[in-house]
Amino acid sequence: MKLANLFLAKGTVMAISTIHEAKTNLSRLIERAERGEEILIARGKQPVVRLTPLKKPGKKRKLGLHRGEFTVGSEFFEPLPPEEVDAWGQ
Repeated sequence: MKLANLFLAKGTVMAISTIHEAKTNLSRLIERAERGEEILIARGKQPVVRLTPLKKPGKKRKLGLHRGEFTVGSEFFEPLPPEEVDAWGQ
């Protein structure tokens, strides 16, 4: 697989593939993107598409993690006084 390299301002290198090369080697390019590499796909000498890895989902939140560490009083659920509602611009 013949890929050219684009040297970016911050000293990083990004691989460039033509559309024909990308179609022929799509599985390999996807594997490289999954490893974190960004690959440009060019029509002729003009880059037109960037193949980048998707962000991995973060950890799942655990419900009730802080259960029992604090309490919410009943006054929390009462309507706000008019002057405080006005301060919020409503």
